[in-house]
Amino acid sequence: MAKENKIEGLVRDLIEPIILSSGLELVDIDYGRGPQGMILRLVIDKPEGVRIDDCEEISRLAGDILDANDPISGPYNLEVSSPGINRPLKKMEDFDRFAGQKVFIETCEPIDGRRRFKGLLMGMTNGVISVSADKTVFEIPYENVSRARLNII
Repeated sequence: MAKENKIEGLVRDLIEPIILSSGLELVDIDYGRGPQGMILRLVIDKPEGVRIDDCEEISRLAGDILDANDPISGPYNLEVSSPGINRPLKKMEDFDRFAGQKVFIETCEPIDGRRRFKGLLMGMTNGVISVSADKTVFEIPYENVSRARLNII
């Protein structure tokens, strides 16, 4: 999977413990340029789904921690949201957790002449993701995944 940049790693180290202690999961962190300047996006989830109250609480807690530790120089906007129906798959555990679901996976290097796979996630064994697509089961090494998400709609 794509590597986090330095700022995303620092933010993860600071923020993930408070998200976990709130009964939530930190799905993704993205720090980059948006139309109105720099944006730090935190994507959170929990089994029963994320409510607006969850996003507000994490935004407040994360904002306080980030202000106190100042891992980002310069101004930025903090956004906290749910992953949505087509949730990104980032961690190795996600590929077992969501086995049986429809997925879209894009690879860094082609496998059997293709880089995009839409199909049924079969799970993961020894760092290799199995996806059934077009009547074929493809074996995709986790380190070759550039992005992956559920493909519900």
